[in-house]
Amino acid sequence: MSQEQQRAAVTRYWWSKAEESLTSAKRELDAGSFAFAMNRIYYAAFYAASAALLERRASFKKHTGVRAAFHREFIRSGALDTKWGKFYDQLFEDRQEGDYVETQLARSREFLNVLRPLVIALGGR
Repeated sequence: MSQEQQRAAVTRYWWSKAEESLTSAKRELDAGSFAFAMNRIYYAAFYAASAALLERRASFKKHTGVRAAFHREFIRSGALDTKWGKFYDQLFEDRQEGDYVETQLARSREFLNVLRPLVIALGGR
């Protein structure tokens, strides 16, 4: 497997983790586990952002690195609207809380839909 094929496979893996985390968030929400749902919502966004960054050959070991690179690559560059930077920051802060979980679940689905076209390994371009 070439290095490019390996990168695409890892990108698809991160994206599948994002989708799986959203599904898990819905289950947790339905079960009344708001804090766990919020945690899964954050991870859906984190995995999606990681996939989009890996598409640009950037990967990070820490959540703060992903957050900083997300802002640099997608928000400051104008690739995404600033509302998505604020959304990601809010998820980062709220991941231990259960407030606003239903709203954040719907917005996280929208966030993944906005990032999907930026991930070539998913057939985005």
